Amino acid sequence: MKKVVIIYWSGTGNTESMAAAVMEGAKIEDTNVRLLSVGEAKIEDVLEADAVAFGCPSMGAEQLEEAEMEPFIESISDAVKGKDTILFGSYGWGNGEWMIEWQERMEQYGAKILVEGLIVNNMPDDEGLDKCKRLGEILAKA
Repeated sequence: MKKVVIIYWSGTGNTESMAAAVMEGAKIEDTNVRLLSVGEAKIEDVLEADAVAFGCPSMGAEQLEEAEMEPFIESISDAVKGKDTILFGSYGWGNGEWMIEWQERMEQYGAKILVEGLIVNNMPDDEGLDKCKRLGEILAKA
């Protein structure tokens, strides 16, 4: 059985909604999917998974959330080597630079980025949630 873990940080609930939709899409036959807020997640969750998704909104000057998500991402730099990975998050301003930088960083860590990181402006609408579900399907089938 394939093990998928989705780890996210959400301040307003937008990225949490995206994470739930990714989980829904990943729940296909023969897949064990876990959804964890970054505060609950451990390095072992990443190590034990066959595929991982990380979600975080753009914060401040287009960066990852600094108190929980940033330290967690730093801590898993070795754990994601060769791991099928997807990134997603919401934003309220900017041009998505935080996602581009995050994806480049994960690639430098050796993560196998399956598709370009998905960003949704503010609360995801039905189209945004459908895109999240497709991400989950891609992750589960990788």
